[in-house]
Amino acid sequence: MMIDASAKLSGFCRDCLSGQPEGRRRCGACGSPRLVYHKELARLTLAHVDCDAFYAAVEKRDNPALADKPVIIGGGKRGVVSTCCYIARIHGVRSAMPMFKALEACPQAVVIRPDMEKYARVGREVRAMMQALTPLVQPISIDEAFLELAGTERLHREPPALVLARFARRVETEIGITISVGLSYCKFLAKVASDMQKPRGYTVIGQEEALAFLAPKPVTIIWGVGKAFAATLERDGIHTVGHLQAMEETELMRRYGVIGQRLARLSRGVDDRVVHLNEAAKSISAETTFFDDISSHDMLVTHLRALSEKVAWRAKKADVAGHTVVLKLKTADFKIRTRNRRLDGPTQLADRIFRTGLSMLEKETDGTRYRLIGIGISDLGDAALADPPDLVDAQATRRAAAEAAMDKLRSKFGKATVETGYTFAPKRPQE
Repeated sequence: MMIDASAKLSGFCRDCLSGQPEGRRRCGACGSPRLVYHKELARLTLAHVDCDAFYAAVEKRDNPALADKPVIIGGGKRGVVSTCCYIARIHGVRSAMPMFKALEACPQAVVIRPDMEKYARVGREVRAMMQALTPLVQPISIDEAFLELAGTERLHREPPALVLARFARRVETEIGITISVGLSYCKFLAKVASDMQKPRGYTVIGQEEALAFLAPKPVTIIWGVGKAFAATLERDGIHTVGHLQAMEETELMRRYGVIGQRLARLSRGVDDRVVHLNEAAKSISAETTFFDDISSHDMLVTHLRALSEKVAWRAKKADVAGHTVVLKLKTADFKIRTRNRRLDGPTQLADRIFRTGLSMLEKETDGTRYRLIGIGISDLGDAALADPPDLVDAQATRRAAAEAAMDKLRSKFGKATVETGYTFAPKRPQE
């Protein structure tokens, strides 16, 4: 049943989308218990949408045999959990957990290596559906975004709250994964709301209830308050958001600087940030974690070349080029080394990215054992200005031409069609 956007919306059924008078526990039309009630429902327009256990959900969609099994996306004894399904979470598995600990907690889990191209493709499908609702979609990652639906009632002939419920149902039936929706008046509380009833959640936090809702919550609910800062606040006698609400903004700023102002405002539900279209990405990178620590110069070079080709491929697809090449290394004792070099002009060539990274790597291959290597470009700009013919180094121009030819073959026959002498070299197993 269509609800008139001009009518006051107090409640509806998430399954059949029929309007519901307040007080019912089940839908009068279809019997579903998935009802939404809120006195501010008709006027809230800002939402945070988050796909539920996204990578794992895509894999389960594509392989129904996995539906009732715990699934971990990650791999290898040296890797970490990228994400996991809710069944695995019941066993104590969490994102970013070392893989060996995850398998100790859930030894029966099915482990699947991530397929980022597939996840990105599904993410784009979901985003396209978001953009059909409103032009104000601000992606936060591959599987989540903020949406502002103010002013869209005439287009959809429904209030934003109902449009979002209809959208969630479409994602589930047409794409085959589930999402959770947080609806509020500001970004901070919309994000908090979307995390509250996963999976298939739909949570509303209104302005009138914000102070009371936030008061008993731990301070870690506020963006930017991690374990270390929470420990600092705890030493100062601040355990809950209510403790922050009782303090003056000036006092919090005196104690904690700029972040004190954020604590004061967010603790009171004050967040003036608007939903806006994202700026272009500021960097493109790729990295790999090794199965065993590596100190061999030749093996590190092999991985560096393969990663450089990944970065170049992504830059070409995005039609951007980078002015700075960044090399990342992580030692066996988890210390990170980052080196960067500014180029005299932007590049999107794997050859140039690799050779610049190689010159930095040479200084780091001193017997140190590494568990990770990464390469990337930053300070992105227009690809039209990238990589003009090198009038000094004729070999560089020939290599660029060869790379363009390889790109054509890979576009037609797949990325593994052509390999360079570096990437063809044998490699140890890796994450």
